[in-house]
Order: sequence, then structure tokens, then C-alpha cells
Amino acid sequence: MRSSAPAPRVITVVGPTAAGKSDLGVFLAQQLDGEVVNADSMQLYRGMDIGTAKLTLSERGSVPHHLLDIWDVTETASVAEYQRLARGQIDRLLAAGRTPVLVGGSGLYVKGTIDALEFPGTEPDVRARLEEELAERGSGALHARLAAADPEAGRAILPSNGRRIVRALEVIEITGKPFTANLPGNDAVYDTVQIGVDVARPELDERIALRVDRMWAAGLVDEVRDLEAHGLRDGRTASRALGYQQVLAALAQECTEDEARAETVRATKRFARRQDSWFRRDPRVHWLNGAAEHRGELPHQALALVERAVTA
Repeated sequence: MRSSAPAPRVITVVGPTAAGKSDLGVFLAQQLDGEVVNADSMQLYRGMDIGTAKLTLSERGSVPHHLLDIWDVTETASVAEYQRLARGQIDRLLAAGRTPVLVGGSGLYVKGTIDALEFPGTEPDVRARLEEELAERGSGALHARLAAADPEAGRAILPSNGRRIVRALEVIEITGKPFTANLPGNDAVYDTVQIGVDVARPELDERIALRVDRMWAAGLVDEVRDLEAHGLRDGRTASRALGYQQVLAALAQECTEDEARAETVRATKRFARRQDSWFRRDPRVHWLNGAAEHRGELPHQALALVERAVTA
């Protein structure tokens, strides 16, 4: 059944990993003459397929998908560059009368696309100095400095996330303002309906564990080994991706494969909680139940939500 109601300008499908966002995005695009725009930061990388749960061509249901496989694993991710690319795709689809369906769990990528946000530039000298300090003193020392300069950023960024800590300190030094002052509010640049897929923590944890097992069975270790030969270990962003970082450690004999798998499960569960917390802060997200017993109802509830938003 295809909806007869006009689609809103942009639909987003957000939520934690393993909640079921990708399949829902395909369904909505099929029903609303739409196309999917990827908002998963790691699915932007070529060759990172198994570990990012990238949909296969058959799973995409003949729906065009954009911003997949556009970066080499050696390229450092840039939210500003993603914003430019994503808005370009959305504007092109709107001009063609198509419905953009933005799907993914990378919160800043989603928010930076649909909301007014200007990203401060970079200062190579400042960045290099902070990265040198990170290598010498470790992320904990820099996180303490960040927490003193911007307590809100200190709470939001994990002490172990050296890359984000360096970026936050760089922005503070460049702009003279707290890092959080540069984060977006809710000033939207598109008419958007945001759908969040909600799965209770015990079920989500189980899904994550099963997904990691399937990734290992599907050949994640071989995928990482092949990408390592193409520079993965040197990629500042891609090498830290969930699963990839752990397998790289196993390949370097820093841990066993079983330990890498177990750590991937633990790290993914932690990441899913942070994703959920990020999207919960946005009151514009309409949450729908993505539990297994509601799986058959979810697509039609989402479609009804979109149609109500159009006719309201």
C-alpha cells in the first residue's frame, strides 16, 4: 500500500544501534516515493560492510541509498563535510519531488544536517599541539582540562575519547567560547518528522550480542584484515570503529579473538546507551516501539505518524 498523503520535506529515522532503523527507513522510502540518505558515520567508509551492518543491495529493496562507501578508510571523518554532502543530497531529492529519509544513529551527523549549525574551522598548529600533548600525557589529562574549561562538554565526552577531547579544546581555543556553545539548538533548516525506534535495554543488549556473533560468523576478521592492508590501522576515524578497533587489537596479538569479540559486545552496548541519551534530549523525536512483538506494527505506525504530521 502506497500512501496517498504528501510526504514532509524530510523524515529522519534515529535511535540506538540494532534497533531496526535501516529496515524502517527502507519501508518508509518505498511507501513515500523516497530515497535513503545514510547518517551512520562508519557506513560512509568503503569496505566497512560487515562490522557496520551495512544493508546489502537486496536488503535495500530497490531504494536508492546515498552517502554509503564514499570515503577511504584512511580519511578522517568530518562532520562539516558530511553536512555539506547530506544537505546537497537532500536538496537534490526535494527538487526532484522525492522524499529524503535520513537514517542513522550518528547524532551529531543527523542534527548537523537538519538543524542550523556552523562548524568552527580548524587551526592546524593548534590541532597538532593538542595531539602531541594527547600522545604525551594521555586523554585523561586533557579531559580534566576540558572539564574545567567547559563542564558540560566534560560530561558529554568520554575521558577515553581523545579525538573528541582534542577537537573540543581546539574549538575552545579558536573561538574563545565553550565547546558546547557551538553545538546546535533546535533551529531546524528543513520541515522534518523525526522518528525514534525504541527498544528496551534487555532486548537491545541481546540483539547487540547476536549481531556481533553474526558479524564474526560472516567474516568480520577477514574484512578487517583486508582493510588493514589498505591502511585501516592508519585511519584516525575508521580504525576506532566498533568491532574494527577490537579486531585490529587481536590481529596485533594484543588480545585473543574471543576477547576482541567480548569487548566489541561491551563497547557496543555502551555506545547504544550514549546514542539513546543523545536522541532522548531532542523533544521533537517521536518514539515508536521497536520491540520484537511490535515488529509487524512498527512500519505502519511510523507511516501513520508521518501522514498525521502532514495533515496536522
